[in-house]
Amino acid sequence: MTDLSDSGLPPVQRVVTGHDADGRAIFKSEDVTPTKMIPSGDASFLLIWTTETVPADNNDETDGRARDAGLTLNKGSVIRIVDMLPGKQSPMHRTNSIDYGIVMAGEVELELDDGRVTTVREGGIIIQRGTNHLWRNVTDKPCRIAFILIEAPAYLHDGQPLAEDKPENQTQAAQ
Repeated sequence: MTDLSDSGLPPVQRVVTGHDADGRAIFKSEDVTPTKMIPSGDASFLLIWTTETVPADNNDETDGRARDAGLTLNKGSVIRIVDMLPGKQSPMHRTNSIDYGIVMAGEVELELDDGRVTTVREGGIIIQRGTNHLWRNVTDKPCRIAFILIEAPAYLHDGQPLAEDKPENQTQAAQ
């Protein structure tokens, strides 16, 4: 049994498929890995996979976890697990990506830059479209979210791109 994640939640199973010399499907790898605390102390992260490009290249044999990725990957995609800790929140931030967030356990508040807040519960899905936002866990239990981030052009407001605002302390250090 692999150690618990820094959040106290179970480690994450990752199964990667590929092809053998005859073009048949195979299991390339399988591992169970815990999430690790990021420097800000508000969450623990686990990078699952990245692609160098969008669309992805299934002929690229690089282990997607081996790529250097921050919150997003320029010209590519990222999937990571984020465990938001009880009573913690992220900084307000914006990325030039479309993000799909799937709440796997617990619940989390999503706040936008105008102060509006909604709660997303277990099984809920967030589609984050380059907006300025923060995450907040107001419960006494960790919240696990699977995030898939795919590069996108910056949102244009009155013809001008809105700038990215990535928190410096939530990058590859935890991956």
